[in-house]
Amino acid sequence: MQHGGPNGRVRSSALPIVPGSSIGVVANPMSGRDIRRLVGHASVFPNAEKASMVVRLMAAAGAVGVERILMSTDSMGVAAGVSRAQNRPGFGRWPELDFVQLEAITGTADDTRELVRIMRERGVGAIVLLGGDGTARAAASVSGDLPLLPLSTGTNNSFPEMWEATVAGSAVGLLATGRVMPEEATHSAKVLHVHAGHTHELALVDVCVSTAMHIGSKALWQPATLRELYCAFAEPHAIGLSSIAGLLHPSSRTDPDGVVVRMTDPTVAPYTVFAPIAPGVIAPIGVEEAGVLLAGEPHVVALGRGTIAVDGEREIEFGPATPVTVTLAHDGPRVLDVRAVLAAASSRRLLVSSSRELHRPVR
Repeated sequence: MQHGGPNGRVRSSALPIVPGSSIGVVANPMSGRDIRRLVGHASVFPNAEKASMVVRLMAAAGAVGVERILMSTDSMGVAAGVSRAQNRPGFGRWPELDFVQLEAITGTADDTRELVRIMRERGVGAIVLLGGDGTARAAASVSGDLPLLPLSTGTNNSFPEMWEATVAGSAVGLLATGRVMPEEATHSAKVLHVHAGHTHELALVDVCVSTAMHIGSKALWQPATLRELYCAFAEPHAIGLSSIAGLLHPSSRTDPDGVVVRMTDPTVAPYTVFAPIAPGVIAPIGVEEAGVLLAGEPHVVALGRGTIAVDGEREIEFGPATPVTVTLAHDGPRVLDVRAVLAAASSRRLLVSSSRELHRPVR
């Protein structure tokens, strides 16, 4: 597709294709489907919109020169919606589209892990994840040093960020084509390692210790049961359990340390934090203390019996015979920083085409 320039010259509306450049897209059709839709009236993120996001992302990636996209398949309409949109006019140049088929779709986090493994083996330059914290956590366990760009399509999303898919597609495309380098636009995320006996779990955002005795529904939404909270980062504007720490002791994604919070019954606690722990739910949380969680130092969980939630979902039941430790580390997944990519693009005018030098007026 071409259009006329200011002097009648014809310019392409897309950057040159970089041979061999590719990105992966994993869209979790199950993201945003849990009990919090009942207890907090959380919004529903339809799979049709996920498909639309992928279409916009692919159009942007094609415009900055990505040659190929590997797309996840599913049985709930996301991949089908993308496939139907391939031949529609108005989206510019699309990259070549390959659908990655799994031998069996389980509807669990194993699908995400297997898709990321396959895409990594096929040499993609980055992977875009459409899902929530759980989707990102599953991908992080197998992504190695491959950059990830998590986009929020779940319920409580602290790790994935909200980006318009067109902007996200431009950023990941600039990285995948080598126009922006990983060392200037990615960082290794902090993570929390949980060890309970022989069990090991990884959390990207938070680990919460609860007096609830059984996993049951994995979503942790009963604030009276919360006792200890460990956060890799804690932002005041977050939703979910990390918002408790963010309103007391903020810590950014790139700070060296995290936050630890001790909680108790609000009626006897020295502090009460009114935190948005779920969509539509501002809960009073009784807090005894909050402070710095130093990297590399294992913390022993004080509660003798209960459950451990990682990134908002209960995963581990423990008792007196199973000591639990939580350790903050800097060995998490490599994450694409959209702001850094587009700042680099601006400073080097990677997305600017002109027949003459741009002159700013002198004041």
